[in-house]
Amino acid sequence: MEHKMKLYEEPFRAIQSGKKTVEIRLHDPKRRTLKEKDTIEFTKLPGEDEKLIVKITKLCTYPTFREMFEDIPAEKFGTVDNNIEIWVKSIHTLYSPAREQEWGSLAIEIELLSC
Repeated sequence: MEHKMKLYEEPFRAIQSGKKTVEIRLHDPKRRTLKEKDTIEFTKLPGEDEKLIVKITKLCTYPTFREMFEDIPAEKFGTVDNNIEIWVKSIHTLYSPAREQEWGSLAIEIELLSC
């Protein structure tokens, strides 16, 4: 099954270059349909003029983003900065703490198939 998601330029480029191998999402109803070996077509925001296709190699759920960040090495997120406080604050600009508490978080390990 192929899924469609959007990414801002920085994470899009990090996946494209192979530096980022884990995408972070809320484990909401839309993401609960993801399965290992499915593909995701990422479209770059804001212009939506570039796409990447990745294969899901592993899915890991966590009650909170903090627990995810404590468990997964920073390099997999495409960064060497291991400041979990900054990461949590940043992710909460996209997903509210209330939504995180309701749904939990999802780490999607991916492999780049095409650019």
